[in-house]
Amino acid sequence: MRSILKKLAPEASTVSFTERLRSGLGAIFGILVTGILAEAVVGHESTIPALVAPMGASAVLLFAVPSSPLAQPWPVIGGNLVAALTGVTIGVLIPNLFVASAVAIGVSIALMMALRCLHPPSGAIALTAVLGGPAIRDLGYCYVLWPVTGNTIILLLLALLYNNLTGRPYPHSLKHSPTDRKTADPPVVERVGFTAEDLDEVLKEYDEVIDIDRDDLAEILHRTELRAFGRKVGTTLCRDVMSRDVVAVSPEASLKHALELLQIHHIKALPVTNDRAQVIGIVTQTDILDKASWKNGLPTIGFRQRLRLSMKRGQAPSGIVRDIMTAPVRTVSPQATISEAIIRLAEEGLHYLPVTAEHDKLVGIISQSDVMMAMLAEKAA
Repeated sequence: MRSILKKLAPEASTVSFTERLRSGLGAIFGILVTGILAEAVVGHESTIPALVAPMGASAVLLFAVPSSPLAQPWPVIGGNLVAALTGVTIGVLIPNLFVASAVAIGVSIALMMALRCLHPPSGAIALTAVLGGPAIRDLGYCYVLWPVTGNTIILLLLALLYNNLTGRPYPHSLKHSPTDRKTADPPVVERVGFTAEDLDEVLKEYDEVIDIDRDDLAEILHRTELRAFGRKVGTTLCRDVMSRDVVAVSPEASLKHALELLQIHHIKALPVTNDRAQVIGIVTQTDILDKASWKNGLPTIGFRQRLRLSMKRGQAPSGIVRDIMTAPVRTVSPQATISEAIIRLAEEGLHYLPVTAEHDKLVGIISQSDVMMAMLAEKAA
């Protein structure tokens, strides 16, 4: 009996209370505002429905699982549009409601899969077109424009606004993407373990719709491999191998001064700290090469970077470190193991990690070569 119950109610992934609260509040916001705006469009006394029930199912995807491939803008808009057109057409051609309902759902699914816009709530859109009663049937193809398309666009725009304002990128994108080196080599995390071709072959063997983006699945698996690897090696702590006499730079320092520090000390990265020694960014040789222009042999802020910064900040850049530094910056604690540092370096495609203590205060810096030497020392011990 326990085995049967487990199959009926599979264990869900762990989600924080904050995430559950954000999802619930998002759905309240989305449906409430969609209803208010929809009623304003059709009028309080109108016989045309202001809001249709399938929007509730769309809200579940848009606000609770916005990373799902089924919740992205094209599936939401395309799926609802295809299903509405199909439902109305089948409802006109087939008089029997049950037969029409079944055909409308089946054809909608086939079309959505062919057009790569599968959206589960769209099934209810098609069913509503057939079973919605006289108020819906009398609309004919106007049902496609309103309430379906109107409701869909309003709810989707609200999801775009809410998710991005509350810290969830939507449309969905990977949270962590390694630095693009502009070469044919894949990121380092993809050179360990399985390949993209391996994953594609396994997915072909399953031959079914899996409700997770293929790139998301690959990232999850790669990060799991890295953590499994880290559990077996690298027990030395970062504080044991980090550089403690760290050369840092102020965000208000000139680009010329930053370049001089890199050259004098023969280093490739400078943590950027405020007057309380808190790390607020990092500036590297790559930042100077990519984000600065050169005039008379010295780095300066070029027109394109100046325009971008002016639009972002509302004020012109001053040719200082703050204008080109990478922020926020990934850091690691002194108590972290070098295996944790390896994972962070690999996932982000970084070469250096500032080591910070309480209140983000800079206490050291660790590099790829530091962790490699520590691993060699562990092997030799």
